[in-house]
Amino acid sequence: MPTPSLATRRQLLAGAAALTAAGPAMLHAAAPPGAGALKGRTILITGCSSGFGRIGALHYAKLGAKVIATMRNMPRPEAETLAADAAKDKLDLHIVEIDVTDDASVAAGTARALEIADGRIDTLVNNAGIGITGPVEVQDMAATRAIFETNVVGIQRMLRALLPQMRAAKSGQIFNISSQLGRVIVPGGGHYSATKFAVEALSEQMAYELVPHGIDVTILQPGGYPTKVWVNRNSYTGALRDRTAPELLAAYEPFSRGMGTEDGSGRSSDPADVPRAIAEIMAMPAGKRPLRRAVHPGNKPQEAINRVSSEVQTAWLGGSPLGPLIKAVHD
Repeated sequence: MPTPSLATRRQLLAGAAALTAAGPAMLHAAAPPGAGALKGRTILITGCSSGFGRIGALHYAKLGAKVIATMRNMPRPEAETLAADAAKDKLDLHIVEIDVTDDASVAAGTARALEIADGRIDTLVNNAGIGITGPVEVQDMAATRAIFETNVVGIQRMLRALLPQMRAAKSGQIFNISSQLGRVIVPGGGHYSATKFAVEALSEQMAYELVPHGIDVTILQPGGYPTKVWVNRNSYTGALRDRTAPELLAAYEPFSRGMGTEDGSGRSSDPADVPRAIAEIMAMPAGKRPLRRAVHPGNKPQEAINRVSSEVQTAWLGGSPLGPLIKAVHD
């Protein structure tokens, strides 16, 4: 039997039966938020030097949010151009240094961000991530540590830094950027899928645990987009290839053949799809936001897995004492 507090939260999140039944279609049919739709919201984004992070920082600010865009290795040209673009449109956008792989940097950067935000950051977008390709055996420990530190441990650092003030406010929103490859696997992809599978599990568990605190969690699952991720991935992967024994590379032909040479060619989808989806979800009422959103105009093979996963979780734990938490997230 659920406690009264969980039952009340469950009712608020689920809404009326008719709305619940129509929920997925309605969420995807929602109109894009207009000017001022995010006014009053303070958003911190990691990994804003390029790609989804940079595009998103400007997009959310144009919708009225106060945005704290973070990146590592400052000062750097990317910070200067982002600041210039924000200044042209008089956007409320601030740039702070955060390296998600470094405890001290996360502590200092989030403290500075909270100072800028007068102590309240209501939305965290965990966007920072890297890719390193190649067969699993080829991934040496340096490559393994680098990708897990950024893609998984980095998210944990940011959560621990910013969740306390969200819990104190009994509200908040967290977006974790996963991938199609957080649900499906391509041979030769290195540990990328392993890290994104971890992001999926971490995020879903946290979504259940944060229901009593009024904090929503959404996992974004983009497909392949033409961003600078390909350049950065080739840098990491090329260095790995160059320090790998030729006989080990030869053992895994053809998976090792293209290491460090992929350029993302043939991908013409608009990377702004992802920030637009995030903004749409931000504008939804608290408690009615989706746990997962697949984003890509093309094939989305993970959606079938998402549906089955939701059904299995609900069937397995929906009738248990944890049921109100599980149903609050999946309904």
